Amino acid sequence: MGDTLDVEAMIQRFRDRAQAVRNRPLPPVAGEERLQFIRQAEIDYMDFAIIGDAEGSLEDGILTLRVDLRPPEKRGTPPKS
Repeated sequence: MGDTLDVEAMIQRFRDRAQAVRNRPLPPVAGEERLQFIRQAEIDYMDFAIIGDAEGSLEDGILTLRVDLRPPEKRGTPPKS
């Protein structure tokens, strides 16, 4: 699998999934079911968006995803040790 995995395409699929979750219409439910659906959509969006923001590499069969979770104004600077 390592030789055939297109890391950039995989990351793009996660970006697409995040956008699909964001654009997903609410089903005709009310009350607790509606709140549960909204909470799950928020979690799904966050998970897909995090992977969609990753920089990926595949070396020696090991997939590495690097995600900068720092605020935008602090990105681009090396993390403090």
